[in-house]
Amino acid sequence: MPARPAARGIKPPEPGPIAAYKAILKDYIDRRPAGMRARIAIALGKHKSFVSQLTNPIYPMPVPARHLSTIFEICHFSAEERKSFLKAYTAAHPARAANPDSDAEGLHPRRKVLSLEMPVLRDQRKQRALESLVRQFVERIAELIE
Repeated sequence: MPARPAARGIKPPEPGPIAAYKAILKDYIDRRPAGMRARIAIALGKHKSFVSQLTNPIYPMPVPARHLSTIFEICHFSAEERKSFLKAYTAAHPARAANPDSDAEGLHPRRKVLSLEMPVLRDQRKQRALESLVRQFVERIAELIE
């Protein structure tokens, strides 16, 4: 859809760096199967409208770094898609890249993989919700301890 002309000669502002990476994210998610935002919402333990705001370049709300790995995992981003998105994300949030307590990508706190045996539920939606709840529980405990 072509852009609408500016009203009365007023030029709309250029999209900022947050809008730039959110446009990339929106494009990648739009190419995924229907229901992807709902799946992300369940995994993050948030409402679908929250995910819509995260992926809409119009909203200036940044995407929290703690949600990126979950989004990448749920959407099965390719290495090239991750690289492209993270380049734009780092441009918008350079302080995150300078954080010495971050991993090589400069965006996520260091993590240790811990295997946990969990029951397999019949309902896939409930299964994702359970896994998300465990993930959030561990992240919240870690935040409290620090």
